[in-house]
Amino acid sequence: MTKFKGDKRTKAYKEWKENHAKESQGLGDTIEKITTATGIKRAVKFLAGEDCGCDERKNKLNEIFRYEKPECLNEDEFNYLADTFSSRKTTIKSEEQNEMLKIYNRVFKQNAQPTSCSPCFVSGVYKKLETIYNKYISE
Repeated sequence: MTKFKGDKRTKAYKEWKENHAKESQGLGDTIEKITTATGIKRAVKFLAGEDCGCDERKNKLNEIFRYEKPECLNEDEFNYLADTFSSRKTTIKSEEQNEMLKIYNRVFKQNAQPTSCSPCFVSGVYKKLETIYNKYISE
């Protein structure tokens, strides 16, 4: 009896499938797919090295030009964020981080976890919630 040894597809196909099966979250992902398919990405990495800044640019473009629209804030979430952003605290306690993560995960359909890295939390979750909140108060 022969044992089944897993997926028989080629490594190249698996890589292609993995790269093309992911849905683009924003403009950065789309540009990455185009530059990969045309060979531009490989040329840039050859000329500029592995750390050419592509990932940072991709993430920034995804943040600015996101394809998926976030959910609307409910009244309790809006009021919580209003209190949080109006106080302009210099530190965020873990209870506050957890509450903001609940809002963030629901609104952006994510599964972000608490972090001990304050700059990471502020540059990600905090800034995105602040952007959403500011859109509400500017309209």
